[in-house]
Amino acid sequence: MEKLDSQKIVLFDGVCNLCNGAVIFMIGKDKDDRFRFTALQEETGRAITEKYGIDTEKIDSIVLIDNDKAYVKSTAALHIALYLKGAWPLLYGALILPRFIRDFVYDIIAKYRYKWFGKKESCMIPTPELRRKFI
Repeated sequence: MEKLDSQKIVLFDGVCNLCNGAVIFMIGKDKDDRFRFTALQEETGRAITEKYGIDTEKIDSIVLIDNDKAYVKSTAALHIALYLKGAWPLLYGALILPRFIRDFVYDIIAKYRYKWFGKKESCMIPTPELRRKFI
């Protein structure tokens, strides 16, 4: 396996259509090749959540591991935005909002993501050209 020390690892809900779409979007905006991805449901994802003490009963949509620190919910999303190309890093400024407000909005979207965007029967299988982005 490649060295992941300099990589930012994004864990996502592999059966969520919104989450899968977000991963494809992030890959397209990750021109500096900073991110690696794994589904929370995969063995690698489970090992990472266990290592960082993340309860997947409470956090089931997105996690960012960056510099050996775990970020969850809206904080993870905003830290991810910081590294994307285009105007997306401007969203990072939303960190000035209290976390309970940011996470309230995040939790509403997370709660209804299957209803609004659908759910797959199994985790996404990356295309051969995207496979190197997954761990």
